[in-house]
Amino acid sequence: MTDRITVEELAGLLKKAAGVTVPPAELTERADGGFDELGVDSLGLLGIVGELENRYGIAMPPDAERCKTPREFLDLVNSTQPTGA
Repeated sequence: MTDRITVEELAGLLKKAAGVTVPPAELTERADGGFDELGVDSLGLLGIVGELENRYGIAMPPDAERCKTPREFLDLVNSTQPTGA
């Protein structure tokens, strides 16, 4: 896994796991807006968490699927991942 999950990677995951297309620039601008405002529901966020776990072979933080905003999600996931893994 890279040291951090980027906005670009999250945008790709939104499309793949939640079926929602949000360009990375827009995701950056709306980082403090709710996932619901982007059209991502709780199942979509759960899909993103599952995709990350499958991709990197490590468990995501227990509260990752409860994050309300993209910034909250990225901050939580990036602050709890081992570096250099």
